[in-house]
Amino acid sequence: MKHILKLQPKYFDYINEGTKRIELRLYDEKRQKINIGDTIVFKKEPELTTSMEVKVIGLLRYNTFEDLFKDFDVEIMADKLVTKQELLNILNEFYTKDEQSKYGVVGIRIEKI
Repeated sequence: MKHILKLQPKYFDYINEGTKRIELRLYDEKRQKINIGDTIVFKKEPELTTSMEVKVIGLLRYNTFEDLFKDFDVEIMADKLVTKQELLNILNEFYTKDEQSKYGVVGIRIEKI
């Protein structure tokens, strides 16, 4: 199955450069449809004309992003120039604590195709 997700420019670039190997999302209805072996097409915001395809090689389910961060280095979730706290603050702006409690979160392990 193929999924299309939008991605902010710097995170798109981190994947393209090979540093970001885990995409972090809320485990809502849309992300619950993603399975190992699926393809994700990331479209770079804001123009959405630049895209790249990745293969889903793993799914990491956690209650919160904070829980997930305990098990993985920030380098594979963004880039070594970003701290875990900075990334956590950004994710908490996108996905509230209430949303994280309701759905849980997922780390989508990816590799470029």
